[in-house]
Amino acid sequence: MKGIVLAGGSGTRLHPITLTMSKQLLPVYDKPMVYYPLSTLMLAGITEILVISTPAALPQLRELFGDGAQLGLDISYAEQPEPRGIAEAFLVGERFVDGQECALILGDNLFHGPQLDGVLSAACRKVDGCVLFGYQVDDPERYAVGETDDRGRLVSLEEKPARPRSRQAITGLYLYNKEVVDIAKEIRPSARGELEITDVNKVYLAEGKASLVNLGEEFKWLDTGTCESLLEASSYIREVNRRDGLRIGCIEETALRMGFIDAETCYNRGLDMKHSEYGRYVMDVARSWNARRR
Repeated sequence: MKGIVLAGGSGTRLHPITLTMSKQLLPVYDKPMVYYPLSTLMLAGITEILVISTPAALPQLRELFGDGAQLGLDISYAEQPEPRGIAEAFLVGERFVDGQECALILGDNLFHGPQLDGVLSAACRKVDGCVLFGYQVDDPERYAVGETDDRGRLVSLEEKPARPRSRQAITGLYLYNKEVVDIAKEIRPSARGELEITDVNKVYLAEGKASLVNLGEEFKWLDTGTCESLLEASSYIREVNRRDGLRIGCIEETALRMGFIDAETCYNRGLDMKHSEYGRYVMDVARSWNARRR
């Protein structure tokens, strides 16, 4: 399965912070925002990844990740000159997808929870259409909302409904079979002039090929697209770090634990950042990894 990180958009909800900087490069506690969605794809076992962003942000993202080789990844890049909807990612990335199954994650989404890698890898093995991930929220009218029957089957999808049928928000992580590009090509722009990902998902739902994975209370999902949610996410990452000693979204640690790189490569990545707490954490992760294997 291939993966796409959609890191475009103009970040208008974060103005004036994003007037001169890409939203996905803003710090969420100790690392750029884009680290978190990238690490989520890595936890799913995905190593071939396309980063889509604006012409202005792409040079910075390339400088940040390069070709991904130091993380055991194959990272490529594509431009989305203007935000024309989430579903446009499949038109921009058509050559990259190349008729294969694909995961799409939004560049401002953060996921954390126990055995998240297992949940993701299990979902990737069961893609027969599209797989969506739901999360209970208090304000479902702000999101796409999924309704399930008493057997947990997805029965309806609504985009920002005035009267939501459930509190199950559809998060910014989506898994699709090889038909997704063709479906995206048939979608027409919505009233706001965008190619809506919900319209793609509704096609799968109408064919009986859309399923929903419910992320329970043990998981955390944050959309870091507003000043308030950006602060909440940073506070959450800081709390977990101080309480458990874990650094959520540490791409070097994820690469090591997933077997994409060895401990020496991980250590050297940390060594390059040795003057920061993050760099020293990466070095410690590599040392501990080696110690456990002696």
